[in-house]
This record gives sequence, C-alpha cells and structure tokens, in this order.
Amino acid sequence: MTWFPAFPPSQRLLRYLTAIVAAASAPSLVAAQNSPKGITEEEKNAPANVSAEKMTGRPDRDVVLEGDVEIIRGPTTVNADKATYRVAEDEVEAVGNIRMRRFGDTYTGDELRFRMDAGEGYVLRPTYQLELNNAQGSAERIDFEARDRATITEGSYSTCEGPDPDWYLKSGRLNLDSGRDIGTAYNTVVYFKGVPILAAPAMSFPLSDARKSGLLPPTVGTTNTGGLEITQPYYLNIAPNRDLTLYPRLIAKRGLQLGAEGRYLGETYGGQTSVEVLFNDRQSGTDRYAISSVHTQSLAPGLSYSWNLNSASDDNYPSDFARSITNASQRLLPRDMNLLYGSTYWSASARLSNFQVLQDPVVPIIRPYDRLPQLTFQAGRQDVAGFDWTVDSELTRFWHPDLVRGDRLFINPRIAYPILRPGYFITPRLSLHASAYSVDNRTPTADRNLDRVVPTFSVDSGLVFERDTKFFGQAMTQTLEPRLFYVHTPYRDQSRFPIFDTAEADLSFAQLFSENRFIGNDRISDANQLTTALVSRYIEPSGAERARFAVGQRFYFDEQRVTIGGARNESRSDLLISAAGRISNELTAEGNVQYSESLRNTRRANYGVRWQPGPARVLNVQYRRDQPNRLEQFDVAAQWPIAARWYGVGRVNYSLPDRKVAEGLLGFEYKADCWIFRLVGQRTPTATGQATSALFFQLELNGLTRLGSNPLDALRSSIPGYQMINQHSTP
Repeated sequence: MTWFPAFPPSQRLLRYLTAIVAAASAPSLVAAQNSPKGITEEEKNAPANVSAEKMTGRPDRDVVLEGDVEIIRGPTTVNADKATYRVAEDEVEAVGNIRMRRFGDTYTGDELRFRMDAGEGYVLRPTYQLELNNAQGSAERIDFEARDRATITEGSYSTCEGPDPDWYLKSGRLNLDSGRDIGTAYNTVVYFKGVPILAAPAMSFPLSDARKSGLLPPTVGTTNTGGLEITQPYYLNIAPNRDLTLYPRLIAKRGLQLGAEGRYLGETYGGQTSVEVLFNDRQSGTDRYAISSVHTQSLAPGLSYSWNLNSASDDNYPSDFARSITNASQRLLPRDMNLLYGSTYWSASARLSNFQVLQDPVVPIIRPYDRLPQLTFQAGRQDVAGFDWTVDSELTRFWHPDLVRGDRLFINPRIAYPILRPGYFITPRLSLHASAYSVDNRTPTADRNLDRVVPTFSVDSGLVFERDTKFFGQAMTQTLEPRLFYVHTPYRDQSRFPIFDTAEADLSFAQLFSENRFIGNDRISDANQLTTALVSRYIEPSGAERARFAVGQRFYFDEQRVTIGGARNESRSDLLISAAGRISNELTAEGNVQYSESLRNTRRANYGVRWQPGPARVLNVQYRRDQPNRLEQFDVAAQWPIAARWYGVGRVNYSLPDRKVAEGLLGFEYKADCWIFRLVGQRTPTATGQATSALFFQLELNGLTRLGSNPLDALRSSIPGYQMINQHSTP
C-alpha cells in the first residue's frame, strides 16, 4: 500500500491523484448507462476531484481522507471531517460535519454514504435546504433512491427560514420526487405557530407550480344565505391537457352540494364544463342545479364551431349560491351555438341562440328574442383601385313566447374612397341598407310582409397638426386634430316594422361618428347632420400617448323623425367632453361629461383617479352619474399598507340617491416571511333590493397550500390594480 504524507498535498500531487481516480473510475461509468434518466454524458464522464489535509490508501482502489475533506464530481460536492472514497464503486462514506451540495440543494448530517454517479445513498440526522422552492427541514434519516427521489424519515418540511419556523409539516415518512415535482407525506401534522392545524394520514403537495392529482386544501367560509360553507376539492390531473376538479360543498343551511369542473385543451379544440347539484335543498325543498359549458373547435382550415351553454334550476339560484358558477348578478344566462367559416376576404356563420331569464323579484326582466337560426355573410376588401368595400348580410328567425315573431333579411353593402395624406384625411362613403320582413300575422291589422331600402351618404374628414411642447416638464409632441363627419340618410317610415333587437344608442364619442343612431337593424335613422370634434394628444418620444383631451357635438339640420318613443326636433346633441392621461408615473386621471345645453345640466358624467405609487399600494376614486337612469354613485377602492406587514383592502360603492352602500368589500392581509393571512368581507347585490354577504378567511403557507376560502378573485375584480402581496410587480 502506498502512503501519502500527512500534510496538504501539492497541486502536482492533487492533479496526479485526480487523474488516477478518474481513470480508475471509468469502468463504473460504463455501468452508469443504466443509472437514472436525466444524467448527461458530461456528468457521466466527469472526473472525481478530491482534496484533504491527509490522504492514505490506493488511488485506484480506496482513498482515505482526513481533515477538511472535499470530494467533487459533476454536480455533487461532499465535505466532511473524514471520508473514504471507493473508486471502483464511485462511493463516498463520510462522518463528521457532513455537508453535501447537489443540483443546488444542500444537506448536512453526521454520517453519509453516497454513490456519486447513481445518486443513491443516505444521510443520518440530516438537515436539508431545497433550492427550487427554498424549502428546508430536518430528519432522522434521508435515503436517496435516485438523483431526483428521496425519502425523509421522521422529518419536517417548511418554506420558512430559520431554526424556529412559523409553520412546518412533520411526518413519519416524507417522499420528495423532484422529477415529478411532488412531495408525499404520511402520518402528517401541519403546525402553525406551534399549534397543530391540520392532520392527515397521507397528503401530497407540489415542489413547484406543476399540476398534480390529489386532495386540494379545504375551503371554509360563510354567507348570509347559506351559513357556514365547507368545500373539499379533489383534483385529477388526467393528462397534461386535461383535468377534473370535484368539489363537494357542505352548506349548513341547505345541505350537501356536489360540483365538478372539467377542462381540456387540444391542438384544435378547448373548453371547460362545470356542474353543480344540490338534492333536496333544506330551505326550498327542491333540487337545485347549475350548468355552464364553453367549447371551441377547429374542424378544418377556416371552419370552426363553438358553444356557450348555461342553465340554472330556478330564478333564485344566483342569489342563494353566491359562490356558484352563475355570477351573483347574472340573470340572463346565454345559450349559444355557432358554426363559422372564414377566408381572407369573406366569412359566413350559422348561429342558434337564446337566453334563460332568471327573473328579478322586483323589476321584471324582458326576455330577449331567440335567434333560431341566425345566418350571416360578410365580405370586404381594401384598396381595390383606391376603394374599400364591405358587405354585411343576415337572415334571422326571431322567436318569442309572448311578442311578435318573424323573419328578417337584410343586406348592407358599403363602398368608400379614403384619401389619406400627411396632415389630413377625407373619406366619402356610400351605403345601402335593404331589409325584408315576414311577420307572423298575430293581429288583424298587422302587415305580414314588409320591406324597405335606405341609402346613406357620409363624409369623414380631419386635419392633424403637431408641435413640440412640454407636459409637466417632459418633452412631448402635442397634436391638434379637428374632425368633421357629415351624414345624410333620407326618411323612411318604419313605424310598422317590428323591433326585434334594436335600441337607441347612448351618446358617446364612438356613436358621434356612427351613421346610425340605433344599435341593431330594425331602425335606420334619418339624418341630415354634422358632427364636429376636436382632439388634442400629448405623445411621448417613445410613441406612447400621455394624455388626451376631446370635445365633440352633433348638429341636426332636419327633424329626427325615425325614433323609438316619438319624434325629436333638436338642433344639436348633448355636448361631450373627455380628458384622460397619466399625470405622473404614479397618478392617472380620467373624466367624461355629457352636458345638455337645452336643459342646462349634466346628463351623464364619470370622473376617476388612480394613484399607484408602489407595489401593493393603489387608490381608486370614481364618481358616476347617469341622470336618465337615476344613477349616482361614489366609488372608492384601495389596497394599502396600514402597518408593518399589514395591508388593508377595501371598496365602497355608495348610491347617493338611495343613501346606502350598493356594493362593498373590506378586509386586511398580513404578510409574514413564509405565510399570508387574509380576512375579507364582501357584500354583492344579487337582485333589486337584495344582496349577499360573504366572509372569506385564508391562510396561505408559501410553497405548501392555502387553507380557508379564496378571496383573491373578489379582490382582483373589486380593486383595479390589486397585487398579491407575495408577488409584487411594477405598477
């Protein structure tokens, strides 16, 4: 046997020893072809580098290392007070102050035996820290079964740092499979602040964000309509593109509700279906259910179909089940099926659609017409010898259980000649709207067959001026854009025509530049009118729009005879004024006003300000007024730090005419280093004069689970700009 001196080896001796060990270990690397998947060729052929204060033994067989031992091979590094490296087996046996690093993970212990190439072995009385999710723990023993699998005996697990974590999981056996991103614990108790809060004979959790089958954490909450609600979801990861979630929900006042949600996604299709059933509701004595399904699929190039189907058992379902798949304020449930074919210049579709009306108990909802079916054809091209042309056409069968039914066919060809030049544009346009009706003769005086042809001529024109200026001290380009839009449509008597899907549009800047004052195709407005508007923008050097100011109004030269509800002889429309912009990186503001000069009052208005100076700091203030609909509301929503680690969240939508809160949310979040607690109360209107109150409370253990009910969807929808406090991003 060759003996090495008991002093640090020279670099020449260390290189010599490394070369001998690498050559001697080559036969075992051939056998490593059968080692766990994922080992690269570079790792298989990597030499073993060893160093120590004292080395004895045979470099081609066994090497005994003492004092400041370090063994490096590929991604694995072992440090110890004393070790034996068996070259043929590529195995390390070490004792005393063990420290092993592999693939970013760190292990310490008293004793180690480990095969470097296969990733197999054990550590006694270890501690560990995993790089992927910053998890750590200790145990009686860790057995490495492969490079991506380990079993921890009588161990703990936590994502909290420090020797006394706020929460930890303690189990008799804990299997960590980083290849599948799954941790499985047996005979497990979860402790929070030293108090056991969850126990299970077996539980699993993700080691990353990858999906996996198993029990999801239960959710607990309360509502004024159902009382205490406890939901225990079970997740089935059927395939990478398919999953199913089963969620039985125990509702104290009503009984056991069973729910399921399936999702799927393929190369040519995708969709989601949800079902909820509650047999023999203890409050109503009836069976209650809700169904929702959406699907899209491509059948061939250009050919696709889709559906959106929704149903509920009764009118009160969205009020009684606030957390159901039917939105609490949704009372028109669409049922729609659509087949579409399209190419570069044209498209055609066939559609069947209707609605289930969940009646409001106070204000009746008029059921929309069913379309059984609706056939459409659209075509168009741009820049054909300078002309743009489009054609829209539709054939629809309108059905209603109580109102007049009938068929409607229309075709609307349009042709325009845009003249676009630097600094100005002029676009003359000519269109023709031809319609034919076949109406069920339900009254003796009603006409069964009706038709009309209405031509329209319009000219849209504008100028664009620019100048260099400054906006709050920053260099900008300011534009001044006057615009004129003239429309002429002759009068056609349409009083005998039914109204299937048409209503008068609310005034807006987009509607000011529309040829028809109506939404839908049952009424074509007569027009001899001119719209004037002036827009000014502030544009940053990057091209982003910093601010916009606009004013616009429509002038009528003739009486408006085609109306819904009587003729109008106004000389001008209400005046529209709008301003919006980013005053600074933290502050944005917007305001819109519709002012009636004849009545000398503001018909509609909304003003809003958002201040977002940093992550998890946002304040939204908004005022809305709609005089025709007797609506006036003041809305405040915010997320803001209120103390160290404490964040307040809230929203108040206050109705000034009713002098009460129409919708509200209030709560707080506490952010520790490795856990978050949320407590949120919400009041949501479900019908006229009715509202549902719910209480959410959630404990989120980072990297393990969320316990309680989930308020995050409510926070995101109620507070514009809300950010999760453990996932800060730039405002």
